[in-house]
Amino acid sequence: MNPYGQVGVAPVINAAGKLTALGGSAQSAAVAQAQAAASRAHVDLAALRLAAGKRIAAATGAEAACVTSGAAAGLAISVAAVLTGKDLRRVRRLPEVEGPNEVLLQAGHDVDFGARVSQMIRLAGGLPVVFGSLDAVAETDLTRALSDRAAAILFVKSHHCVQHGRLPLEAMVGRGIPVLVDAAAEADLGTYIAAGADLVTYSGGKAIGGPTCGFIAGRASMIEACELQERGIARPMKVGKEQIAGLLTALDEPADAQAVSVVLDALHTGLAETADVRIVPDRAGREIRRVALDLPVAQLRDFVAFLRDGQPSIRTRNHQLGEGYVLFDPREMRLDQVPTVVGRVRAFFASQSAS
Repeated sequence: MNPYGQVGVAPVINAAGKLTALGGSAQSAAVAQAQAAASRAHVDLAALRLAAGKRIAAATGAEAACVTSGAAAGLAISVAAVLTGKDLRRVRRLPEVEGPNEVLLQAGHDVDFGARVSQMIRLAGGLPVVFGSLDAVAETDLTRALSDRAAAILFVKSHHCVQHGRLPLEAMVGRGIPVLVDAAAEADLGTYIAAGADLVTYSGGKAIGGPTCGFIAGRASMIEACELQERGIARPMKVGKEQIAGLLTALDEPADAQAVSVVLDALHTGLAETADVRIVPDRAGREIRRVALDLPVAQLRDFVAFLRDGQPSIRTRNHQLGEGYVLFDPREMRLDQVPTVVGRVRAFFASQSAS
């Protein structure tokens, strides 16, 4: 059964990677089965959240953890926890805030992931304060931004961010205020906690391969404050029993790096017969490799549209079109989809030659 076809929407071949716009991850059979089983039984949700938090904390090396509806929700909830602590009266007044509410983040980190990071801060009553410039950020920029109104520092780990000339996470730790990390698409669950971050928010539906949900890991007292937001701004961000069950199953499944590598090699070999391609590493330093196809910028947009508008629709990773190349990400592709992608790329170049 194709649930998308039943409502007149066609599935796509995802050569773009783990993008929210394409549904995050295609889940394994075990993850899907865990959700189906959870949907057919009742459970004390508070007890399930507590048990899930313990499992996630063990996986991350954090003191505690809590589940969220996604990494963006986790960011807003983390800011809220800093601003309210465990004071229920303050929780219920958000986004009205008493006391310090500035959340500092360096230039190049207030990125647009579909919404802006700064808006997630404001949702919780925080006031985003950007320090430094897009050219460079120095420790003196951070020092000047610290004031008696500063409540937290936010560090964003994302391919969307400016990657060069930024302060590392270690430069933010030990400044006397909590350090929050947005690690939405990261697979590394331990580095940021080990580096001294107080709260780290992750997506469960991207690198982890679970359903659309997420979690926050960090200090026990601050996680308690995060959980208390369920009686405030996190109420419309609640996560269901099915997503929790799927997330925990995904956490227990090792990533199949060999299968991804096989798809990558097949893509590279097939596309190399028709186009100028190369294998490139991830700009954000993650252990991800993709196939880059080089074309003039004007032609690239026609190329992307040709793949997107065909049947089946093929979606590519288009963040670097302005630099003269498009990316094919193997992580959400099946090996049997490679011939279709290669054939469509050949069809594009054939159509260009004919015209």
